[in-house]
Amino acid sequence: MFVTQHRGVSDPSLIDRLWEHYERCYRHTAEQAPTREMFFRHEFDDLLRDATNRTWVVWEGNQPIGSTVIATDFAATRYLSRAYFETHYQQQTLDQRVHYILWVVIDQAWGAKGALARLARESLAVEAAEGALLVFDAPASNQKADTGGLAEIMSRMAAMVSRGTAVDLVTVQRYFAADFAQGVRYREQFDQGTEAVPA
Repeated sequence: MFVTQHRGVSDPSLIDRLWEHYERCYRHTAEQAPTREMFFRHEFDDLLRDATNRTWVVWEGNQPIGSTVIATDFAATRYLSRAYFETHYQQQTLDQRVHYILWVVIDQAWGAKGALARLARESLAVEAAEGALLVFDAPASNQKADTGGLAEIMSRMAAMVSRGTAVDLVTVQRYFAADFAQGVRYREQFDQGTEAVPA
C-alpha cells in the first residue's frame, strides 16, 4: 500500500480509474443523502485537472483503494462563502490558508486495513505543515449529531499529525420538503369555491 499526490491530473486513463473508484465508493452516500453529494463526471474531471487542487490516492498494487481531493483555492470551488471566512477567519483567508476537502473515498474492504489512516497521515501532514484551516462537510447520514461520526474521525486523524488540533462545528443546514401530494390540490379547492389559505 502506498500513497501518491497529484496536481493538475492530465492522464485520461488515471482520471477514468479514479472516477470508477469514486463512483463506486460514493454510491451508498448518494443513496442516503437528499443533497447531491456526488460530483457529475465533468465536474470530477475538472477538479482533478485543476492544479490548485491536491489529489491524494492510496494504491494497492495498481488499483486505487482510496482518494481525497483538497481545494487550496476554496473560493474557486463555489461551495464555501468567501465573505463568511473573511469575517470569521480573517487571517487564514488573507493568507490563503482556507482549504476545503472536496471528497474522501475509501474502498470498504480496505478501510479497516489502514487505508484511511495512511491517506490521512500523508494528506493532513501537508495541511498541518501549512497551518491550514481545513474545512469539510458531512451529510446527516454520516454525521447524525454535532459530535461523533466524521467529525470524530477527523479529530483523531488530525491528532496523528498535529496534537491539539481542534475540529469545530461551523454550521448546520437542514433541508425540508413541502409534500403537496399529501394535501388537497389547489385546483380542487378553487373548483369547490374555497380559497387555499395558510392554516
